[in-house]
Amino acid sequence: MKKIYICLIALITLNACSDDFTDLAPISNRNEADFYTTENDFISAINASYAGLQDDGVYGRAYWTMFEMRGDNTDQGADGTGLARQFTEINAFTEDALNEQVTAAWTGSYSVIANCNVILSRIEGVEMTESIKTRIIGEALFLRSLMYYHLAVAYGNIPLQLEPFTTGEELTQVDASTVYTQLILDLTTAESNLSTSYSASDLGRATKGAAATLLAKVLLTINQNSEAATVLRRIQASYGYSLVENYADLWGATNENNEESIFEVEFVSGGIGQGSAFTNDFSPSAFLQTGQGYGRNRPTSEMETSYVDGDARFTSSMGATYINAEGETIDANYVRKYESDPPTEYDAEINFVVFRYADVLLMLAEALGETDESYSLINQVRDRAGLDPISATTPGTFSEKLLEERQVELAFENHRWPDLKRFGVAAEKVSEAEPIIAASSVRDLFFIPQREMDINTNFVQNSN
Repeated sequence: MKKIYICLIALITLNACSDDFTDLAPISNRNEADFYTTENDFISAINASYAGLQDDGVYGRAYWTMFEMRGDNTDQGADGTGLARQFTEINAFTEDALNEQVTAAWTGSYSVIANCNVILSRIEGVEMTESIKTRIIGEALFLRSLMYYHLAVAYGNIPLQLEPFTTGEELTQVDASTVYTQLILDLTTAESNLSTSYSASDLGRATKGAAATLLAKVLLTINQNSEAATVLRRIQASYGYSLVENYADLWGATNENNEESIFEVEFVSGGIGQGSAFTNDFSPSAFLQTGQGYGRNRPTSEMETSYVDGDARFTSSMGATYINAEGETIDANYVRKYESDPPTEYDAEINFVVFRYADVLLMLAEALGETDESYSLINQVRDRAGLDPISATTPGTFSEKLLEERQVELAFENHRWPDLKRFGVAAEKVSEAEPIIAASSVRDLFFIPQREMDINTNFVQNSN
């Protein structure tokens, strides 16, 4: 996949065709009518959709702000100035409809959706290799669904645009349940269309496993647990994933796209504008040889204490102290999963892991409820971490034990806020981790950006 990214920015730019409405229509450097005519055009277009995932409004920054920092895993700390102010507000539930990160997530996600909509609307009438056409349709449906899943979790009632936007068209909101119903249809098609795996030149493209994993997550979100279990068993039986033996071997540029990985957002360094910012964003100040460490997305004290003694995941996931340039030991929590040595600031070769097989095992346990098999699935994950098995006799409810396991296994991978909402404990967990945040102030939904409310006067603002 990294070979794909190097040349695509010059081919298609994921921007809106106007600042006067929601970003639902992309433009290209070539005339749009002439562009979508050949197989190579559509390959370039779908590659551009993947590149859109790197955007600061998507996985590059806004998603970890809204799906990790929003919950109890991380915070921004005392710094409330400049860029950090946006994060501090999101962490404390004091952001408003003008918050830049909340706006960026909306526009970045809809930009990817817009590109996918154009692909899906144009591709059927174009002569090309049938297997390539089938794959591209599956990829576009998966990427569009991935964006809509995050939008529905974050904002609730949103526009569900499935065709290219036409200037003057009136956008209408639908509720999140309508979005999820559409995603079930689209992801079922995507799973059918996509391949189980790809050759090295196409590594990083969405697979059957990626589509099925997102489908299962949607089904769990709407409490269709038996249907989710069917999908998850299919992943388990047919798509060839397994747990990496050592948790530490999941992380770092040399371990990307391994046997546990189901889908990653691919980044590539080298001064071409496609490196990742995670190392600089998450590392403590003065921790790096190249550029500055900003210490953002800090693990909370509650996150630190969630790891029990002997849990092998702790040192690979986060640090609690570091040695600065003067040789002093500094107490500071920081995320370690995305550590690297970038050649220049914000230009790391570190991918973002969106889905991996451990999540599948834990979701299957969730879908099955409390059974011996469910504990066996959880214990596969715990065994790798060097921990003793748990059972029905272990203190706590099944949901509590499963959610705790998901927290430490999947920390800093953007699962926490959706998990807290799905398990119905967001207010409780956030206020426990950060007592300064009253449970009554914890809202399930982000405000729709004010820009969208001003343009679309028929929109209803989220209130909870």
